[in-house]
Amino acid sequence: MFCRSSEEGFELWDRQKDGTEHLLPPTATRRTFDYVLVAHKVDDDTNQKAQRQRAFIQQLEKKNIIVIRIVHDDKVFFGLRAPKKMFEDYQYLLKVSDSCNWCGDVRGAVTQATRIRIVHFVLHQTFINTGENLKELLMKNVFETIFCLHERKAQKKLKLKWAQWSSLFTGQPVQEIKCYFGEKVALYYLWLGWYTKLLVPAAALGVVVFLYGLAFFNTSPLIKEVCNSSIIMCPRCDNRCTVWQLSDTCAYAKVSHLFDNEGTVAFAMFMAIWATLFLELWKRHRARHVSQWKVHDWCEDEDELILEIVNDPNCAPKQFRHSYLRSTVVLILVTLMLMLIIGLAHVLVVFRVVAAPLLSEGRLEFFRDHANTVAMMLGAVLHYVTIQIMTRVNRWVSLKLCDIEKTNSFAATERSFTVKMFTFQFFTLFSSLFYVAFFLGRINGHPGNYVRIARWRLEECHPSGCLTDLFIQMAVIMLLKQTVNNIFEFTVPWLKSCLSRNTAKKLERKCGYCYRKACRDEKRHVEPCDTCKLRDWLRNYHLANTDAFSLFNEFLEMVVQFSFTTIFVAAFPLAPLLALINNIFEIRLDAIKMVRLERRLVPRKTNNIGVWTNVLEAIGVLAVIANGLVIGVSSDFIPRLVYRYHYGPCANGSTHTHCMEGYIKDTLSTAFISHSAVRGDFLDIQMMTDNGFNVTQCSYRDYRSDEDYNLTSKFWLVLAVRFAFVILFEHVVVLCKFIAAWFVPNIPIQVKNDRLHDKLARLKEELRELKRSRSTDV
Repeated sequence: MFCRSSEEGFELWDRQKDGTEHLLPPTATRRTFDYVLVAHKVDDDTNQKAQRQRAFIQQLEKKNIIVIRIVHDDKVFFGLRAPKKMFEDYQYLLKVSDSCNWCGDVRGAVTQATRIRIVHFVLHQTFINTGENLKELLMKNVFETIFCLHERKAQKKLKLKWAQWSSLFTGQPVQEIKCYFGEKVALYYLWLGWYTKLLVPAAALGVVVFLYGLAFFNTSPLIKEVCNSSIIMCPRCDNRCTVWQLSDTCAYAKVSHLFDNEGTVAFAMFMAIWATLFLELWKRHRARHVSQWKVHDWCEDEDELILEIVNDPNCAPKQFRHSYLRSTVVLILVTLMLMLIIGLAHVLVVFRVVAAPLLSEGRLEFFRDHANTVAMMLGAVLHYVTIQIMTRVNRWVSLKLCDIEKTNSFAATERSFTVKMFTFQFFTLFSSLFYVAFFLGRINGHPGNYVRIARWRLEECHPSGCLTDLFIQMAVIMLLKQTVNNIFEFTVPWLKSCLSRNTAKKLERKCGYCYRKACRDEKRHVEPCDTCKLRDWLRNYHLANTDAFSLFNEFLEMVVQFSFTTIFVAAFPLAPLLALINNIFEIRLDAIKMVRLERRLVPRKTNNIGVWTNVLEAIGVLAVIANGLVIGVSSDFIPRLVYRYHYGPCANGSTHTHCMEGYIKDTLSTAFISHSAVRGDFLDIQMMTDNGFNVTQCSYRDYRSDEDYNLTSKFWLVLAVRFAFVILFEHVVVLCKFIAAWFVPNIPIQVKNDRLHDKLARLKEELRELKRSRSTDV
């Protein structure tokens, strides 16, 4: 059994086993308007705004759309109800179309979601004599806003079953969401629910990897070597930074071991394969539902062509166009935009380079002792602020680039916008992380030949490795992005709803009597009085506004989170756990927003999540490359492996000591103050310890000769093994991904058989109708 709301009322339909559908006895309901236009009241009829308002309303009336005008204070509300013929034409064109004729909308009553979708298209394709459409009239403030109405009964049902915090761990009523918000929103929640469910094993294994590092927190020979070391390290910055004891960073070494251990390699491989399995299993999950919804073969471009004909039977098709000039301009502008974003990542690097020595020279002892870590965290916070600003800039640029391209349909424009917006956001989010992962501590030089920006030295990695810096950067951005964004997403519409609730309540008290008695006719069709209409319209008017970006923003947020969860997961095994916790709340938060706090989204019919599938597949491939590079290049996994089997005690035949004993010392080189170049980099006061002793040598992290400071053979061996590992890792994981994709079919066999039976039943029904029409003619 499923629901269909129509102009006449709320209908219940029952689908039989043979595929036929029967209408059940109707129940009473209110007649609803498809759309409401709101404009500022203009008393002067000669005013240009008033003339344009009248011109637009006249154009709607020419299309037989019923318009009800109600004035309230300084606002004018126009209730719009489309004629029955418009929807009959749409159903007929669906039936004779190439790709959309299998849809369930071709027969029976038209759902309210479908009505809203059709009227939304007609309104935005209506032009006045000046050539302006509704979008331009809204921009010029001729109309203030436009919105479709919530259906009270269906809305209440969704509130009780779905849009409340008490339903946090219950399933989602996807069928009801589809009936109310359309297939596009339903597919978003279906995908988000599937993604959240598949995060459970990833989060569990991530916790195991974290606990594995925690289990050897105090017994690891590497940590002991750092904590018990008497090695004196070279100053971390110029001027006021002095030499320091390696043992001072004992806590940092312990934290590094939590995320840089042998378990992260296996976990990174698992996550790369997990991303592939997630996508393949999602395709199967999607196929089951879109087959049940009868939109498996749905074509958005063809549907848009049908809507064009419904709006204007004499319309001309929008021709496909391609301009090499426009494509070249777009390519150049995209390149310039990416260069700007990468330039901002360089600004963040400069900030950290400058902040670290300034903090080390400050008055607060904590900042002096942890200057590099604090600078890294401040850089992460600044990166988050940059992300928030650039998100708005990226959206504006993406829209302008789509205008230059001049695509021939809304679906094509949406695909183009999604690719551009995600590309810009990806570079905004990950440019700084790529620097931390692959360049930090590798281009800073060495004593006697430091690389500088102006007078400031580039950052260095800790002797325990660079992975902790990447972990700090990711943790700060991910936590801030998830928590702060969710707080703002919920509180802004909630506060607006609370502040504007009084107006609707006053009208509710005013018209309560007439709604119960006078507004109901004997045929059980409800045509409310003007006060009741206005009460309902104001209740929707005072909700937070929604637009074409509302659902896109939710998808973008989740796909970016998916990127964080997979691309650098080797540095942050707890990322899937944070994503899982966030998503459990995100589903209910989005549901409460859409059902309770925001105006109704315009329902969109589709059979997939669009170009987001391709984006997710690209992220899966990039995750293999990035994690291979993180393990092979950023982490200390390969240097430890080489030391264990080539340079360590076990490689030399010793059985009395741990195989990794002496590893930290082996990764350090020594700088002698007697060397003229080294002496030029450090002041005499910098070479004095806290106890007042002057040192003549200090250590730094690198594989260099103590005599001429050239790279040693050990460095080249480690580098060769690093590259060999990256190539091997990526080939093995990519092979596993291909096997997993081949092993899991995109469409379940049961779905294929069900579609076959449905098509056969539909063709037989068409033949029966043809025979009946022939017998009638005879």
